[in-house]
Amino acid sequence: MAAMSPRARRMMERHKRREKKTGLHLVSLMDIFTILVFFLLVNSTEVQTLPSGKEIDMPESIAQTQPRQTLVVTISRDRVLVEGEPVMSIAEVLESDSAVLAPLRRALDLKRLPEADPANTEVTIMGDKQLSYRVLRKVMSTCAMADYERVSLAVMQRAPAKADG
Repeated sequence: MAAMSPRARRMMERHKRREKKTGLHLVSLMDIFTILVFFLLVNSTEVQTLPSGKEIDMPESIAQTQPRQTLVVTISRDRVLVEGEPVMSIAEVLESDSAVLAPLRRALDLKRLPEADPANTEVTIMGDKQLSYRVLRKVMSTCAMADYERVSLAVMQRAPAKADG
């Protein structure tokens, strides 16, 4: 091959550089995935989970309403708890002649937030599905007497039955 002029050599080198395959730039992809992960983490905090008690078998419902952040009263087969702290036994609830349970009322008053709006106080009752209505009625009455105006019952969400068609 004949000697090449400097211009021809430069053109040849330029063509060789352009023929090179470009690689995958992982740095920019990692930045995108990091932003995506943070976005998903921030937006996934809307889901509220109620404390799960192994001793409670909750009733099922097809309701679509999501629970709000509220004070949780748990009624298991043998005791009543407020925010996970035992307050009284079911035997004491059944023995009580009053519709208002004094130990539960004291616990509810202690758990009330001082800055809570009195017109917007809520409590969620998690009860076993085999729970006696007498017990549930006394707990609900006590919540109402403690100025918790909105009482919700927690249930497990189940899929709606599919219609045969």
